[in-house]
Amino acid sequence: MDKQEINTSDEYTIDLLQILKAIWKHAWMVAAAGIIGAVVGFCISNFTIAPTYSANVKLYVNNSSFSLGSASVSISPSQLSAAQSLVKTYGEILGSRSTLERIIDKAGLDCSWRTLSGMIQYGQLNGTEIMRVTVTCGDPYKASNIANTIAEVLPVRISEIIDGASMEVVDSAVPELNKIAPSITRYTMMGFLLGIMLIVGIIVIFVLLDDTVHDEEYIIKTYRYPILGRVPDISENSNKYYGYYGQKNQNAKQ
Repeated sequence: MDKQEINTSDEYTIDLLQILKAIWKHAWMVAAAGIIGAVVGFCISNFTIAPTYSANVKLYVNNSSFSLGSASVSISPSQLSAAQSLVKTYGEILGSRSTLERIIDKAGLDCSWRTLSGMIQYGQLNGTEIMRVTVTCGDPYKASNIANTIAEVLPVRISEIIDGASMEVVDSAVPELNKIAPSITRYTMMGFLLGIMLIVGIIVIFVLLDDTVHDEEYIIKTYRYPILGRVPDISENSNKYYGYYGQKNQNAKQ
């Protein structure tokens, strides 16, 4: 006799309540996975990833009149958009191979100009005419040395390329001993969340793949068969419904 299923469509129904019950039943596994993930994230951030430090120097972009080739350009101090273009122009000069090689020679660095280029970032400071150059590397004193060397080399290079242009140092770089990466707190939280997500995903997969009949409710919802009876679990002597049976068996054995 074939089973007459109530749901004859090809769609698969996911019982969210059953999934939530399974997750709650294995809550200790979820908590343990989160703790293990947090410990792994902490160990990776603290012992595996090399720390990085940064140092920055602030340079004032002089936006007075200057000439670029045969063209003369006059910039008013109120024209901040023009100052932004100057910051971009000066940044491109900073990122050029010739400028970076001059910085390497002056700072006594043992790296290529491409490697140094990856350490340097620049930008406009809070919409002002101040250009901030940030150097990031694994040594705070090296980062400070490079940033201060940039403050010496870049104004000279700009004056060589653009007639009448100049830059002034607002703040020189100092060694920052507090690392900027990796963040131990962030890696620990990421490990905690990933551990929980992993174990919850495994539990959900097991629930979806489980086709075992656990109770009569599954049969009622899935098939058109009536429930004629239920076999009790008499192995649990503490159950109040079957305690008398267990006590009777013990008396019979005596």
